[in-house]
Amino acid sequence: MARNRIAGALAIPLLIVVAVVAATAMFIVDEREKALVLRLGRVVDVQEAPGLNFKIPLIDNVVKYDGRILGLPTSPLEVTPLDDRRLVVDAFARWRITDPVRFRQAVGTAGVQGAQMRLEPIVRNAIREVLGTVPSTQVLSDDRTTLMNQIRDEARSNSGGLGVEIIDVRLTRTDLPEQNLTATYARMRAEREREAADEIARGGEAAQRVRAAADRTVVELTSEAQRRAEIVRGEADAQRNAIYADAYGRDPEFFAFTRSLTSYQRALRGENSSIVLQPDSEFFTYLSNDGSANANPAPTPVPPGDSSAAVTAPATTEDDEELVTPEVTDREGNRLGESAGVRLTPVPESLVTPPQQDGEILMPDATIGENGAPQPDPAAEAPEAAPEAAPEEAPEAAPEEVPAN
Repeated sequence: MARNRIAGALAIPLLIVVAVVAATAMFIVDEREKALVLRLGRVVDVQEAPGLNFKIPLIDNVVKYDGRILGLPTSPLEVTPLDDRRLVVDAFARWRITDPVRFRQAVGTAGVQGAQMRLEPIVRNAIREVLGTVPSTQVLSDDRTTLMNQIRDEARSNSGGLGVEIIDVRLTRTDLPEQNLTATYARMRAEREREAADEIARGGEAAQRVRAAADRTVVELTSEAQRRAEIVRGEADAQRNAIYADAYGRDPEFFAFTRSLTSYQRALRGENSSIVLQPDSEFFTYLSNDGSANANPAPTPVPPGDSSAAVTAPATTEDDEELVTPEVTDREGNRLGESAGVRLTPVPESLVTPPQQDGEILMPDATIGENGAPQPDPAAEAPEAAPEAAPEEAPEAAPEEVPAN
C-alpha cells in the first residue's frame, strides 16, 4: 500500500512534466507568417506552410517573420534631375520576405525593423540614380510609371542579398524646394501680370481705335448736318425774301406803312423808355399822314398765294409708310460712318431729305399757274403797270422782320 501511494504521488508530477515538455515541443505557424527553427543559433528548419509543427524542447528555438507585403515610407529627399533643377521627392516602397534564411543571416536578431533600416538607403539611392538621368519636366509629369518601374528594378537588384523582394515603388510627391517654390511662384505671377498688361494694352488700343472712329463719324455727321442745315436755311431765306419782294411789289406804300407800324410797336412799348427825335423826323411820318395819297396798288389783282410757293415742296406722311435708311455721303462720295462700321438709323420715307433743287425766285410781277409753274403777267407788259419806286419817306426797317397780323 505504501508503495502504491508513493507511485501515485510521483505519477502526478511526472505527468505535469511530460505535458510541459510536450507543449514546448509544439509550435503553430500562422498563414501570415514564416518560421525558422534554430538549434543553438543555427537554422535547422524552415516552416512556411501554416499548421502544427514540432521541435526539440529546450534546444530548438522558433523565430517567426511576417510573410505579408510590408510598407516602407521614405523621408523627403532632394534630387537633382538632368536639367539641374532641384526637386523634393517623397516615395513609398512595398516589399516582402522571400528567403527567411538569408533574411536571418542579413539582419540577425533585428528582424523587420532592421530590414527597413537597410532598405531605406537602397530605395533612396535608386531614386537619385534614376531621377538624375531625366529632366525635371518628366519627373513632374502625370505619367511617371516608367520612372517608378526603373526605381523598383534598381532597388530590387540592390536588395537581393537581404532575402527580400521590392514589389513596388511609388513617388507620392514631387515638388520644388521651399525657396525655389517661392521664386517660381513669383516668376509665374510676374508672367501672368505681364500677359494681363499686354491684354489691357491691346484692349486700350482697340478701344482707342473705336473711340477715334466714333469721333470721326460724329464729326462727319455733324458737318454734313450743318451743311444740309445751311442749305435749308438758305432756301428758307430765299423764300422769306420772295415773300418780302412779293409784298413790296403789290403795294410799296402799304408795305412801308405796315413796317412803320411794326417799328412804332417795338420802339414805343411803354417800358419807361425815352426817344429824343425832331418833330419833323421821318420816323413820325405815318403819325401825321397815313400815306393814302401815295398808295399805288397794282391795277391787276394778284391771285391768292405768293411767289414763295415755287420753292416749297409738299410733304405728306402716312402712318403705314416704311422705314428707309438715309443715303448721306461726304464730299468724296463715301457713305458717312461706313469706314467705322456705323450705320444710320432708318427713318420714315417722308422724313428723308429729297434731292436738293435750285430754288427759283419769282419777280413781283410773275403769276403762278395751276400746275405751279410761273406764267408771265399780261399787265406787266403795259408800261403803266410797272411798280413804282418806294417813297423816300418810308422808314428803314430790317427786311427780315415779318409784320404781325
